[in-house]
Amino acid sequence: MKAITSRDNPLYKRLKALAGSTHQQRRSGHALLEGFHLASAWLDGGGQPECCVVTDGALAHDEARAIVARIDERRVVTLPDALFGQLSNVVHGVGMLLLVDTPAVALPQRVADTCVILDGVQDAGNVGSILRSAAAAGIQFVFCTPGTAYVWSSKVLRAAMGAHFLLQVFENVEPDTLLGVVGAPVVITDSHGAQPIDECDLTGAAAWVFGNEGAGVSPVWRGAAAHRVTIPQPGGMESLNVAAAAAVCLFEQCRQRRRAKR
Repeated sequence: MKAITSRDNPLYKRLKALAGSTHQQRRSGHALLEGFHLASAWLDGGGQPECCVVTDGALAHDEARAIVARIDERRVVTLPDALFGQLSNVVHGVGMLLLVDTPAVALPQRVADTCVILDGVQDAGNVGSILRSAAAAGIQFVFCTPGTAYVWSSKVLRAAMGAHFLLQVFENVEPDTLLGVVGAPVVITDSHGAQPIDECDLTGAAAWVFGNEGAGVSPVWRGAAAHRVTIPQPGGMESLNVAAAAAVCLFEQCRQRRRAKR
């Protein structure tokens, strides 16, 4: 393992620039996976990182040593805790991150199964939570239209808890392009004049569209919607957080499908 002890080291400077800028990460096609869980999830998929950065303190943990043992030692560098702290976006982090290339995936020609479309969802925490729910619900494809938070940003990765590695995620896909790809009926949530979700037949495939936190679903998807569903809220709240609404929708579909198989 190589030890970096100076903030003037070229690799350290590069890592610091990436850690401080989501724009830099997107432009360079890289992501920083911080923590044991994300590192293990990446390695479980068979990939090797460009480099693994680990602190001397982290190497005192069995879990960290087990992860490092799975990585080509030429790709592992150690940092003092003080230098690592300037790379970390996590309070009380564990002192490990991987620098990886973000996957390059080709847009499928047609998707007839249930999928998720994020229509300008801007909050990284919401995007990560929706990815996590989608993966848990067994969904394979997630499409992000322009204006959606960068799915490989550190905050999205933390919120998704490894869901990225169970999904195929496509970014910056224009709605007009998506309309030619998605073969399932489009379903949107709407608080006005829509059918209660538990009264809607969701046993078939659905292209779930979840919209921007403020503006909601854009007109192009409203025009394409085959179904508009609402989530009953007897407590009187006007609306749910988009990530909470997405979880309700996806698992209501799971519930209906499970019941239909009995």
